[in-house]
Amino acid sequence: MTGALFGAPAGLLQRLNRAEVRVPDVWAAVELLADRGVHPDLELGVLDGAGRGPMLVLDDTGRRTRVLLAELAAEMTRARVPVTAESVATALGAWLARRPVPDPVALATGVAVLDWSDARHTALGWRVVVAREQLVVPWRPSRTATLPLVHQVRSAALGRAAIVRTALRVEGPVGLWTSTGVPGMDTAVLVRPEELLAEMATAGLRLHDMHVVVTPHRPVACADAAVARRLVAEATDACATLPWQELADLGWA
Repeated sequence: MTGALFGAPAGLLQRLNRAEVRVPDVWAAVELLADRGVHPDLELGVLDGAGRGPMLVLDDTGRRTRVLLAELAAEMTRARVPVTAESVATALGAWLARRPVPDPVALATGVAVLDWSDARHTALGWRVVVAREQLVVPWRPSRTATLPLVHQVRSAALGRAAIVRTALRVEGPVGLWTSTGVPGMDTAVLVRPEELLAEMATAGLRLHDMHVVVTPHRPVACADAAVARRLVAEATDACATLPWQELADLGWA
């Protein structure tokens, strides 16, 4: 859950003045955020890592996550996080915002969106996500999640996707659908393709062979097949197109 979460390198001067974030810096940031109270349901603590060094332990609505402070410090160093108390705390806060989603939270607030279901970005599938302020965080079932619970979470997420507020903009032969709430939930609109067809027709865009152009986390384009294929060919980001009738056959990512 680390990756490039703390930002990118920021110029020659910062590289020349590069300093190492150390375990005590991260430990101090944990204590600072714990004192401030990051979230009412989130508890932060540091425990001994059984010979591997101190470990950050998150307890979030019944879901526990562990990570070595040394691992976080190394990632912050690679990202050139300034070695100040506030900068390290800010970086740790960004990491915490992307922490795993607890199963009860996914059940209560999860929304279904389309995402890539493979590392090569060749196949699409539905995924349950949760909004944390302006972030969209994917839910992955915990090790204790039962199959009935997984089905329940997904069913509830599909229901919420149907009521995500969106806006339609017609540009020539293309209808562009954008979420008006949290950025990144645009593809939730595709749980109700028949309604999209009707709303676009009301707006003056009548599609006879509607295909959707899906770029996960981005607005959705709807157009007839030839136009949709051209949009994909000209796109700079990974995207895919498919007939709207095939949306119902997509599995879960």
